[in-house]
Amino acid sequence: MQVSEAMTMDVRMLDPEQTIEDAARMMAEWNVGSLPVNDGEKLIGMVTDRDIAIRAVAAGKNSDTRVRDVMTKEVKYCFEDEDIAHVARNMGDEQIHRLVVLDRNKRLVGIVALADIANTEGAEPAGEAVCGISEPGGSTH
Repeated sequence: MQVSEAMTMDVRMLDPEQTIEDAARMMAEWNVGSLPVNDGEKLIGMVTDRDIAIRAVAAGKNSDTRVRDVMTKEVKYCFEDEDIAHVARNMGDEQIHRLVVLDRNKRLVGIVALADIANTEGAEPAGEAVCGISEPGGSTH
């Protein structure tokens, strides 16, 4: 099965100049923990609820702080035509819970999370990824 068969296609994006309050409201409205950040056509980062908590709130920044100031700039991704089991193994190896999905022209087409993998592929691939993510030293994304 390909990633495109498991991913979430309805992805909301943030502009880097939006505030972390905007980001938090969007996360609450869409019941998600991360949002991609784009500057025009280019994906430039991801902001997570953890980024807001650690890089903004814990650092004493206010709600008007710009997304670009707290986002994670290194974005891990996969391609929509990749094998989902392979991607799940990579997620475990990289210790990440969700990946941005790109087409071969590197345009954002979705997001795939461990829950998506579990819902489409069953417990084994998702379970292996969770085991990798659960090792000490894991990523926050």
